[in-house]
Amino acid sequence: MSLHSPVAKTAARVRTPIPASVDVAIVGAGPGGLMAGAILARSGLKVAIFDQHYVAGGCATMFERGRSDARWRFDVGLHYIGDCGPTGKIPSLLRQVGVTLEYAELDPDGFDTIVLPGMRFRIPVGHEKYRQRLYEHFPKEKKGIDRYVQLLLEIDRTTRKMESAGGKLGFGMAVDTLLHGRLLLRYQNATIAQVLDDCTQDKALRAVLLGQSGDYGVPPSQASALLHCGLANHYFHGAYYPKGGGQTIADSLADTIEAAGGTVHLRCGIAKIRIEDGKAVGVLTEEVHGASHDVRAKLVLSNADMKATLLKLVGPEQLPDSWVQKADQMQMGGALFLSCFGLQGTAAENGLSASNFWQFDDYDAERYYADAATGALPRGCYVTSGTAKDPTTPGHAPDGMTGVEVMALSAGKPEAWGVTPESLWNDSYRKNPVYLAKKQAVEDDLLRRLDGLCPGAAGRVVFKESATPLTHTRFTRATDGTGYGLAAIPAQFLRNRPGYRGPMAGLYFCGASTRAGHGIVGAMMSGEQAAKRILADLAAT
Repeated sequence: MSLHSPVAKTAARVRTPIPASVDVAIVGAGPGGLMAGAILARSGLKVAIFDQHYVAGGCATMFERGRSDARWRFDVGLHYIGDCGPTGKIPSLLRQVGVTLEYAELDPDGFDTIVLPGMRFRIPVGHEKYRQRLYEHFPKEKKGIDRYVQLLLEIDRTTRKMESAGGKLGFGMAVDTLLHGRLLLRYQNATIAQVLDDCTQDKALRAVLLGQSGDYGVPPSQASALLHCGLANHYFHGAYYPKGGGQTIADSLADTIEAAGGTVHLRCGIAKIRIEDGKAVGVLTEEVHGASHDVRAKLVLSNADMKATLLKLVGPEQLPDSWVQKADQMQMGGALFLSCFGLQGTAAENGLSASNFWQFDDYDAERYYADAATGALPRGCYVTSGTAKDPTTPGHAPDGMTGVEVMALSAGKPEAWGVTPESLWNDSYRKNPVYLAKKQAVEDDLLRRLDGLCPGAAGRVVFKESATPLTHTRFTRATDGTGYGLAAIPAQFLRNRPGYRGPMAGLYFCGASTRAGHGIVGAMMSGEQAAKRILADLAAT
């Protein structure tokens, strides 16, 4: 097995004839839209999925650079996923549509390494091993550690029971939660900062417990405690990387859609969701080869950015006032800056392994987020390497070399980069000297941080390319450059997030901003849930 080109099917999917009508038109080929499309197509429905990008996958894509005999391939957004054992959530979702993949397990004794001034903490698989390691580093904080781990266990227990019950909270589930979820109930509407206030005042311990917060991109004073703990639990059941790279999930789902008779249309963005008599009846494409296309559909499923779906694709004039107000008030998750570096030497020679680095300048996680929002240089970074995580699959980097991705929270609004929103949409921002200088400063800072974690790496760089949050918006059209969808704050979590049925007949939602939550697994679960709603509603008509 070796990596294949992310653009292997781009030309064919750009040329695929656009149908005049379908059963379900899907806006956005991210993991949610692809998962839903695969389920619906295999159920016998005529499905067409549209995306303005040149590859399918949304955030779960890769890009390649270099000569054909010396390719570099880097992940954009899928860097590791949890719970991919034989009965794990992602393998189970994919098996529903006939897809089986292989996964490389990250180091179970430390899949994430938290790097703080004066200490390193390796997060292992398993709650009890994690508890014991926390004891070793913080022997005076056992009471607070026990409280925190107990909350993790209660949330994990309840989540798994709900999944086995199909997501339904019946009477038995409610009783079980009352009996075994004391802390869960106490903190169901709390922030993670409020939880930690009840656990410990040790700054170093708090920084370790918050070390993976970049996986959801919300400061501790705002982040939902349930989301924080749910994400941690996801990896306590094992951390993995799909063999062949992050693009494999998207490609497998897109192939499944086409094999079942559906179509995938790339470089084909959607200008409008058609609404007639209060019902979604199809989509209008942007210009393709000089012409727009009206595609009629029984139903429309949007996997696009939630705010963009409501305020641009549907339009406020078509929405109930309550939904316009809701969309205006939506708070988005954090945005990321990504630098991709190609290094001479093997992963081991560069000090990289199947463990991610989370590096921070100090113990103040709140300041990390506050500074990032202003456009200041990062106060930390995340480092990962496909070459190191998937060593038996050639193609991540030229022979004898190593690819590495370095990421940091960053400002998502164009103004923070010295450009206007208009220049973002007409693409002129990319030549703005203020923007270019700011981008270079962050890239230089991230390379410095990589060199600090992997001494000598800066002197071995033979390739580098960076993407700002504005780049992310250009390719995914995400509001404020975020890949996290709606910010996971208590007011926007679980039942407080949009469901899978829209505010009008015929319109459905999936993706990172819906109730299943963000991330690869959340997006895929949202696609599954949206598909179930669509099939049920069609069966009832």
